[in-house]
Amino acid sequence: MSLGIRKNDTVVVLAGKDKGKTGRILAINTGKGRVIVEKVNMIKKHMKPSKAYAQGGIIDKEASLDKSNVMIVCPKCDKPTRIAAGVVEGSKSRVCKKCKEVIDK
Repeated sequence: MSLGIRKNDTVVVLAGKDKGKTGRILAINTGKGRVIVEKVNMIKKHMKPSKAYAQGGIIDKEASLDKSNVMIVCPKCDKPTRIAAGVVEGSKSRVCKKCKEVIDK
């Protein structure tokens, strides 16, 4: 079980053209160490008409960011924070380093 960021976590971007923006994690590529954040790092992609995109044309989509350029936002204290491992009720959990609250069980 990885104690880092997970899908559907809210994160803030620390570096790059979208520094300071927050969004929800849509996908994680653990092999390359990259994440896709909702409405952040938008690019234009030229698509040929297909079953998925019947019209084709130019679409806006999210490009991936390196996972080191994002930091999780604690839902309790609403601040960017690092994650600690904690044992709650006999199982590992993610704990906010700032407010010491359990992020999820």
